[in-house]
Amino acid sequence: MHAFRNILRTEARLYLRDLPTLLTTIGLPTVILVVLGLIPSLRKPDPTFDGQTFVSYFAPSLLVVTLAMVGVNILPAVLATYRERGVLRRLATTPAHPAALLAAQLVLALAGILASALLLIVVARLAFGVPLPRHPLGFTLAFILGTAALLSLGLLVAAVARTTKAAQALAVPLFLVTMFFGGVYLPRFLLPDFVARIGDYTPPGVQALLDAWTGTPPQPLHLGIMAVIAVAAGAGAAKLFRWE
Repeated sequence: MHAFRNILRTEARLYLRDLPTLLTTIGLPTVILVVLGLIPSLRKPDPTFDGQTFVSYFAPSLLVVTLAMVGVNILPAVLATYRERGVLRRLATTPAHPAALLAAQLVLALAGILASALLLIVVARLAFGVPLPRHPLGFTLAFILGTAALLSLGLLVAAVARTTKAAQALAVPLFLVTMFFGGVYLPRFLLPDFVARIGDYTPPGVQALLDAWTGTPPQPLHLGIMAVIAVAAGAGAAKLFRWE
């Protein structure tokens, strides 16, 4: 436990020193929300969104931005870099097992994701009157499972990528797919119906987040798929992961 605390402290310092990445990870979804919220027409209720404003409708999709950046971009790249530079191999010869570094990275990833989500929700509420998630329990469950699914996929990428470049080559397509089906590049109402339905079951399961935010309990199937992906990808990552 003492070794883990030391590694977490060191990794946290490195994390906080990378200010551009930190600010982008935490603040980008909120910046996008503010830019959209400054457009008057997007703050008016619209029948297309069941009487919501576009800003209210789009807010859950913005959660996907940080989840995708942290889960399938930053986490795999960091772990692949440590493997390529021999950091994991050297840790294996010390009392601080490489698993402690992996745990520290997951803690920091979760902290960044949570900070970004809280900032988005608070600014959306205070600045643009976006209601808080109306089904808090369902939203929390959907958020946890969606996050777990993406982090597990990120760990799977890190498990099979021997170098940083390999991790980036695998992560970029996964990132683009996550953002597309999450309704970030194009709002979900503009997507063909069958594409939007695929997005329901693509991590992080944005439809479950949208349902819970607007007060509808998330569908068990949506949540179940996220749980299955998290378990399957996590098990695959554990089996394939190599420290050197």
